[in-house]
Amino acid sequence: VQLQAFGGGSVQAGDSLRLSCVASGSAASYYSMGWFRQAPGREREYVGAMRWSGGPIFYLDSAKGRFTIFKGDNKSTVYLQMNSLKPEDTAIYHCAASIFDDPREDEFDYWGQGTLVTVSS
Repeated sequence: VQLQAFGGGSVQAGDSLRLSCVASGSAASYYSMGWFRQAPGREREYVGAMRWSGGPIFYLDSAKGRFTIFKGDNKSTVYLQMNSLKPEDTAIYHCAASIFDDPREDEFDYWGQGTLVTVSS
């Protein structure tokens, strides 16, 4: 499966942004797809994922209530809707795919290129 992330940009604190991750290739809709982010000088964070069977999974406490993960109608695109953005959300956001339905952070084997999100105060 090949992944491509879109939608990054520069916004102000409080703004919203929607990232897209398009999966292509064999059985692309049967992979769980996750979002990760890495800020300069910081460890990578697992933001959350969408199970291939349906239903989002959130792991990052700071994302709860602000970020929503959902699938597109074609089942091979996953979105990360980010509302009430904060400067600390500034990072490169990557999407990744896993064959597992409820993947651990280390169970994502396929990665797309990142898309940069910059939030100014």
